[in-house]
Amino acid sequence: MTKVSPSLHSRANTPSNETLLEWDREHQIHPWADMDDWRGYDNLMVDTAKGIYVWDAEGKRYIDGPGGMWCNQIGYGRHEMAEAIANQVIKLSYTSPFTNSTKPSAVLAKKLADMAPGDLNNVFFTTGGSTAVDTALRTMQYLNNRRGMPDKKMIIAREKGYHGSTYLAHSVTGKERDKSHFDFETRLVHFLPDVNPYRRPKGMSVADWCDAKVDDLEAAIAKLGADKIGAFIAEPILSSGGVIVPPEGYHKRTLDICRANDIIYISDEVVTGFGRLGHWFASESVFGIVPDMITSAKGLTSGYLPLGACIISDRIMEQLSGTGEASTFTNGYTYSSHPVCCAAALKNIEIFERENILEHVRKVTPHFQARLKALLRFDIVGDARGMGLIGCIECKAENLEAERTLGARIDAACEKRGLMVRPLINMAVFSPPLIITLEQIDEMFDILEAALQEVSDEMAG
Repeated sequence: MTKVSPSLHSRANTPSNETLLEWDREHQIHPWADMDDWRGYDNLMVDTAKGIYVWDAEGKRYIDGPGGMWCNQIGYGRHEMAEAIANQVIKLSYTSPFTNSTKPSAVLAKKLADMAPGDLNNVFFTTGGSTAVDTALRTMQYLNNRRGMPDKKMIIAREKGYHGSTYLAHSVTGKERDKSHFDFETRLVHFLPDVNPYRRPKGMSVADWCDAKVDDLEAAIAKLGADKIGAFIAEPILSSGGVIVPPEGYHKRTLDICRANDIIYISDEVVTGFGRLGHWFASESVFGIVPDMITSAKGLTSGYLPLGACIISDRIMEQLSGTGEASTFTNGYTYSSHPVCCAAALKNIEIFERENILEHVRKVTPHFQARLKALLRFDIVGDARGMGLIGCIECKAENLEAERTLGARIDAACEKRGLMVRPLINMAVFSPPLIITLEQIDEMFDILEAALQEVSDEMAG
């Protein structure tokens, strides 16, 4: 049977929303699709966007609570972004990163080196967050092979952490629900227990909880052997795990332990980088650490085009190149340093700087976090946590079955009122575009409160 592709060039042939959804269900496999009912879902057909809002195909407006997927920093519909992208496409759409360089990639590398803390002055461009994490982990493996330490390859990661979907990045991801039926590496990874202060035993102080979580790392090193451990990877805030903010002092103490044991510290700033906490990077500015590597993506281009970066310290690069033995760093991607993506990132940074977006985030954060904490007045909200312009409500119910539906129920109640949030089992998380105003923050949380009241009433009835 001959397949006939639809023509989309004339208004008469423009498919209806129902037809588009039908084609979507029949032919497109979405990330994290339910394989028991992969043709039965009904995703929202998003049509246009401007600022912090998106409109569906029927013309209904929504606040983009998740900010795309933690990535839309400067808002939608920026004409100058489109112009910068188009101009670079016309001038030079692509060149091989293996043998050539371009002005956008060279300028962006310099920009990132200037923004990153300490001696993190060396940038390897990737296609996104997963490949940035893979690059960081492979760099550790390459380094220890070069140093004559082929057994020093173990990676310590954390439960609830999320680092990507490629094989290595997935292997160091500690979200238990991500593990079903996919293979992942177990020989090289050791997970530390949950660092979420909300989960600490009744009566334990946050300071004592911090001590216990630091002890978990020291115990793992004692068990595995420092001579076997190559890297510790940690998000400053465990975003997809439920916006988990480790206890104060945790990051600095774990970094000190890694340095004392010759373990590379990788800070995964794919979410927290580029303004989410009011700074280009959160590692030093917020948490007081200068890691060995930083991974970034998402906000690097505000989601306008895919791009990631692994930023490596001078100290690590000196060790990589100081063995006296010739060796090729055989890690790279066809679209590493893509000139169009780099041009988009440069324009994104220009907009940040011109509009003082980092300062804006720091200005509106207290109100955002105050409105978030106020949600604790609802009995079904067990915890309301976050930093900067990122937040999570974790809800509770009388039984596990009911609890597991709470995130989806809150999302549905928000959506019908014009707000998108991201449901995660019994949680709802949000990270709106960084340009959100105080009035729009109130609009967002007013909807959240109404949604929580609706779900609370349903559960009580």
